[in-house]
Amino acid sequence: MIGIIDYGAGNLMSVKNALDAANITSCIISSPEDFKKTEMVILPGVGSFGAMMQTLQEKKLIVPIQETISSGKPFLGICLGLQALFEESEESFGVKGFCIFKGKVVKFKRGKVPQIGWNKIKPKKKLFEEGYAYFVNSYYVVPQKKEIIAATADYEGDFVCAVQDKNVTAVQFHPEKSGEYGMNFIKRWITCSQKE
Repeated sequence: MIGIIDYGAGNLMSVKNALDAANITSCIISSPEDFKKTEMVILPGVGSFGAMMQTLQEKKLIVPIQETISSGKPFLGICLGLQALFEESEESFGVKGFCIFKGKVVKFKRGKVPQIGWNKIKPKKKLFEEGYAYFVNSYYVVPQKKEIIAATADYEGDFVCAVQDKNVTAVQFHPEKSGEYGMNFIKRWITCSQKE
């Protein structure tokens, strides 16, 4: 069972509907106890870094998420779900992320901000394929360890749009809004996660 984390905002139902359309069984999880019934977890997110972390804190979900990741359970972060894995963000100074990865989240300095629309994915790891995915973002991650970079894209310069390390995969684009490319990616993530 794939658990989709509900923190009261974000693209939750878009992700659920996309999984339903692909006949992939999932459920909404919104309390620490809910994590126990899942084999895989997805954290979708839109909005601001600070507001998301505050809501997760209020709902007592930060520790369960960190424990889920440290347990080895497959985890997929989407958009803010990627950014939250890092230590901090220029969007919300003084707010800590999950600190799963060292590095920070920075704002685009060039081009129209936010980036909205389709952009080409340039794979660095085998889970990812070349193709076009849908983005809505003003910020992007800058990992300290280059080994975790799984894909990049170009928006007035290359930026990291996906990371992968052990059981953790996270993407800046929205698979649930990326048509066939997005659904194929989710299916590959599930298949690869089940093999590990």
